[in-house]
Amino acid sequence: MRRIMVGVKRVVDYNVRIRVKPDNTGVITDGVKMSINPFDEIALEEALRIKEKGMADEVLAVSIGPADAQQQLRTALAMGADRAIHVQTDAAVGPITVARIFHKLTQSEQPFLVLLGKQAIDDDNGQTGPMLSALWDRPQAVACSKVVLADGKATVTREVDAGLETLEIDLPAVLSVDLRLNEPRYVKLPDIMKAKKKPLDAKSLADFGVTDGAAFKTVKVEPPPVRQKGIMVKDVAELVAALQKKGLV
Repeated sequence: MRRIMVGVKRVVDYNVRIRVKPDNTGVITDGVKMSINPFDEIALEEALRIKEKGMADEVLAVSIGPADAQQQLRTALAMGADRAIHVQTDAAVGPITVARIFHKLTQSEQPFLVLLGKQAIDDDNGQTGPMLSALWDRPQAVACSKVVLADGKATVTREVDAGLETLEIDLPAVLSVDLRLNEPRYVKLPDIMKAKKKPLDAKSLADFGVTDGAAFKTVKVEPPPVRQKGIMVKDVAELVAALQKKGLV
């Protein structure tokens, strides 16, 4: 079976204003709207489009996180994923742990393509794709803004400092996608109802032979400094004078 595996991470919705906990140990998530990581949602949309073109038979969504992460997997199923796997853990897992679990799944599920978001908006690590590629010993391309599959290869376009770079890599492969790749579809009520009947398998970290220890520890979280109030100047001379007064020029 031609299968595409997509990573789906549960994060605070990008429309929510982030608030830091009083003890600076993290951000407040209680009672906060959660959603699929936007980059992962784009990866899922691309997988669905590839399937709709007849180039894949199944789209598998995978999430690692607390029990509530099943909500995001149900959303992925409502978007069009065929089935889902939830690796349940309340611990904060690092990119290497995620990559190891995904590597185990590539061995059992045999996908010809793994699609991931280029980063998660909660930690911005962007490391899972490259780590999975190394463990799987398969090609990778990151920050893809265009993906074309043909003849057992993936031709991808990505933005670099000098412009656009086009790469051709052999499949199976790992691709992490950028915001410019597509615009995810809206989930309709009939699809939400259908998603309740789609298979969602629950597993644990122990099923993959990995521990829940994170490779790093968050020491402190602080909100960004409050921006100073701006001032209006009449002309360039007044602007230069104001900058000189602040010691900026």
